[in-house]
Amino acid sequence: GFAMLCAGSIRAKNVQNILLKNLLDACGGALGFYSIGYGLAYEGEDDSSGTTFIGTENYFFHYNLDDRIGWFFQFAFAATAATIVAGTVAERCKMEAYVCYSFFLTAFVYPVVVHSVWDSHGFLSVANSDPLRGVGMIDFAGSGVVHMTGGCTALVAAIVLGARIGRFADQDGNPLDEPMTFKPHSVSLQMLGTFLLWFGWYGFNPGSTLGITPIGYGDVAALCAVTTTLAAASGCVGALLVDYAVTKFMTGEAVFDLSMAMNGSLSGLVGITAGCSTVQPWAAVVIGLMSGLVYFAASKTLIYLKIDDAVDAIPVHFANGIWGCIAVGLFADPALVSAAYNVNKGGVFYGEGNLLACQVCGILFIIGWVVALTTPFFLVLNLCGLFRIDALDELVGCDLSHHGGSAYDIRGPPVKAVEEFENGRRSRILDHSGRSVRSAASGHHSIMGTSAKNDIIHVQIDENVQTIEESE
Repeated sequence: GFAMLCAGSIRAKNVQNILLKNLLDACGGALGFYSIGYGLAYEGEDDSSGTTFIGTENYFFHYNLDDRIGWFFQFAFAATAATIVAGTVAERCKMEAYVCYSFFLTAFVYPVVVHSVWDSHGFLSVANSDPLRGVGMIDFAGSGVVHMTGGCTALVAAIVLGARIGRFADQDGNPLDEPMTFKPHSVSLQMLGTFLLWFGWYGFNPGSTLGITPIGYGDVAALCAVTTTLAAASGCVGALLVDYAVTKFMTGEAVFDLSMAMNGSLSGLVGITAGCSTVQPWAAVVIGLMSGLVYFAASKTLIYLKIDDAVDAIPVHFANGIWGCIAVGLFADPALVSAAYNVNKGGVFYGEGNLLACQVCGILFIIGWVVALTTPFFLVLNLCGLFRIDALDELVGCDLSHHGGSAYDIRGPPVKAVEEFENGRRSRILDHSGRSVRSAASGHHSIMGTSAKNDIIHVQIDENVQTIEESE
């Protein structure tokens, strides 16, 4: 899904490059999360220590992987966090830099966030023996853990890397009066990626129950499926309508922006991910609508700040990751929280504020941790000349400069072959025309009898016109 969405959103001259980076996200994420990341993220099953900052077992290939399905499921989340960054820095990031930060993110940055929120020994975890403010941070499937982490990393990377040539300034560095919009080269691929991601979200959200057969798990999974669907749908509508209204007001032109609708849908999915198991369906609709508005506002804010995000991943994942965590603190139903977490706490709209306080603490921790680690990392890459491709390489496109040619073979057939074919076709047309004229003339003589002997038939044939003139 991410591969198709990114490929469709960028220009055709960079398609191979972004597809390879999405593939390497899965590869680097698997190796990084297996060798180091998973051990930092989770304690061993027999560990009885209290609150810890990182896991202390199962890393550097020293695994007792009895829970292999657990590693596999969590690896998918880790790879997702990494691939969010790919779209933001598309069309100008070096391949070696991408491999480095993909491994760094999944092996070091992301696992600490996971441990703090999802492991029972994390200081923000609901499952902690002494949870923060009696409840901890609720992030059921990763609005904060996955999407905020990836989105915040993308924001830091975009700031350090800089904008694409021609986006906010010309090739000489002179500011443009209006930002240049680089149109997506394939809306069809964008739509395919959107649908694939929406479908995959049912694995993330309902799948985060981590079971279906224990009593009550099926009900939680069913609620997750319903809220996920409603938030995605309302997010699409919200973003589409607010963009339509603003564009109509500003320009007088009515435009239904398909890219805005697709990203609005993804924003709704991100926004509901934290609270999909703890909010009522009506609340999911509200959360989705707000997600569309948050996306629109964040997207316009990036342009105002001249931060170049090639696929708008930062508004979708970072901004709506924050909103998704806050939404839990507002809309969480105590009965649903009890069913999912065995904790009888709710959101502000149910008369409680501790959960919202924990959500805000989690947001601040994730931002602080990610910024603290990724900022020096990207600055070092940039200072060493390992981050951004050369200007000429960027202008001709990463496919030509890094992969030997375009992703699409748009060359026509050889010119000589075309000429030979056209000559042959003209000859066949002339032959067919001649036979038709002779047949028509023969029929005319048979009808007219002997009087037709005095007729004079003039026949004129060229490539496209056949004319028969008769005179007495």
